[in-house]
Amino acid sequence: MTFALCAPRTPTFSRLVSRLAQRRGIATPTTMTPRIIDTIKKDHRDIESYYGKIITSKDEDEQTRFQNLFTWELARHSIGEELVVYPLFEKLLPGGMEMANKDRDQHQKVKTQLKAFQNMTPSNTQFVPAVRELMEDLAEHIKEEETEDLPKLEDALSQEESEGLSKSFGRTKMFVPSRSHPSAPDRPPYETVVGLLTAPMDHLADLFRKWPDTSGMPNPSTK
Repeated sequence: MTFALCAPRTPTFSRLVSRLAQRRGIATPTTMTPRIIDTIKKDHRDIESYYGKIITSKDEDEQTRFQNLFTWELARHSIGEELVVYPLFEKLLPGGMEMANKDRDQHQKVKTQLKAFQNMTPSNTQFVPAVRELMEDLAEHIKEEETEDLPKLEDALSQEESEGLSKSFGRTKMFVPSRSHPSAPDRPPYETVVGLLTAPMDHLADLFRKWPDTSGMPNPSTK
């Protein structure tokens, strides 16, 4: 007599396996690593969401919490792009050097604006105007990246390469500064060295900041 050694591949069974895998952090067809363009777009949507919370809230405590989260995400995202993504613009794309330099220039302006904003309190009359101006400039940069720069990079990458770049981008964000430092270098290897020296101080200070999640600061490995 022959016995079946495998459970039947029913929809219910597949869903159960998927849920268990997700809980244990195991990649499944529904938890596959996204392409780099999708990872960066998700960051952009998160930043836009935090901005929306800041300007619509009437509660200063809530504004402070989302100000910290907005700063944390935007600072890490910008440095992650400069260390991981922009060097590939230069290496793989025609006109990539000019593209990367343009994006770095746009980042520099936003970093300067973020440096001023991150040190403001919601009671400051310039609090909302400052983040509005920052977001106007950032929105233009985001539009160019999503419609021009990143699609060109994706065309030059295989699926595997794009997913690998996405993983590298995520890992890099775990170890970079979480506050804006516009005077720091904006390209490797110098940005890497300065970032590794600055990040621990930022991360230590983050422990004492207020966050939307009252359990504490965000987990960099999941953002």
